[in-house]
Amino acid sequence: MLVLAIDTATPAVTAGVVELTADAVLLRAARVEQDARKHAELLMPAVHAVCTDAGTSLRGIDAIVVGAGPGPFTGLRVGMVTAAALGDALAVPVHGVCSLDAIAIEAAGEGPLLVVTDARRREVYWAAYDEAGERADGPHVQAPAPVVERARELGAVAAAGGSAALVGLPVRPPESPSPTGLVAVAAPALRAGTAPDPLVPLYLRRPDAVEPGARKRVSA
Repeated sequence: MLVLAIDTATPAVTAGVVELTADAVLLRAARVEQDARKHAELLMPAVHAVCTDAGTSLRGIDAIVVGAGPGPFTGLRVGMVTAAALGDALAVPVHGVCSLDAIAIEAAGEGPLLVVTDARRREVYWAAYDEAGERADGPHVQAPAPVVERARELGAVAAAGGSAALVGLPVRPPESPSPTGLVAVAAPALRAGTAPDPLVPLYLRRPDAVEPGARKRVSA
């Protein structure tokens, strides 16, 4: 099975083609570009490039996996809308996965782990994982200081993700979700042929825009 994996939940614009077998997740091609302001401009060229590098066309893709965040609204929606549109056009299933889970599955090892990425506004997105990479807490969005305290309570021994250094733990790679990490998270559902759940972005914050209230009455 050939799977297209994309993620725009971090400053990295990630696209890859991964071959999923009965017992392995094999990278066929990947493109990662760092630019938090150009997700929309960079993503589809990267998708076409990885298909070419992998020796396939978009019509040869059997499924799509997309990082569902948490991530800033503008960047995250680029990846999710692109994945949804491609899935509809190609008539293939689209599986959304937590982007922090995709980092954790590659960074997991000895002891509990935190995955921490930039949420802007002096905050971070974070989640906690056991040594097998299974999520134990989160995802959340907070200032770094409470996360440091929570890391002590959880007994975390390391951190991964683009903002991992902020929590004062030894840092492990990767900084952002890789195509293989994304597909590895979705692998049980893909292998089982399970229908994907609806795509739901993990924004974690309420939108800045609000509906206007009733007009104030002006007294004479």
